[in-house]
Amino acid sequence: MVSFKKRKKNPAEIPTSSMADIAFLLLIFFLVSTNIDVDTGIGLTLPEWTEDKPIEIKMGADRLITLNINEFGDVLLNNEIFPVPRIRENLIEKIRSKIELPAEKKLVVSVKTDRKTNYNLYIQALDQVKAAYFQVREEYSLSKWGKKLVDIKDNSPEEKELREKIPITISIAEPEEVK
Repeated sequence: MVSFKKRKKNPAEIPTSSMADIAFLLLIFFLVSTNIDVDTGIGLTLPEWTEDKPIEIKMGADRLITLNINEFGDVLLNNEIFPVPRIRENLIEKIRSKIELPAEKKLVVSVKTDRKTNYNLYIQALDQVKAAYFQVREEYSLSKWGKKLVDIKDNSPEEKELREKIPITISIAEPEEVK
């Protein structure tokens, strides 16, 4: 009779020596292939800073609209308290009335804040001002060319006319010191 001995089988093992290498390669892969969005802040085109003294431009009261935001959250449009959502509808008619005037008679919106003004409130008010300009541009574009604003190509004659007829002129004044 032949006797069979059971062979001892080694338990199955997962090789862990290269696990660190694999984890490192995966980490590198995801770091290289991931897009990181760093566009934060407000997209404003500001003039270049110079050491020259500021230029003073005189303009009529009919051309200037002041938007003041104080530290208590009060929004004053031409010295009248306004809720932020009504800024746009108030500006639209004033922008429309200046479309056919020459460039030196166009509307200028001056936004001035206090150093302790809530930043979120400031952004909301600025958005309302820009929305008013864009709404008037949209209306002008639809009535003149039958096109929506998004359908107008960059650097086209239509866009140049829009920028000339309805320039977005927002003056952001330096906040004052609070003592």
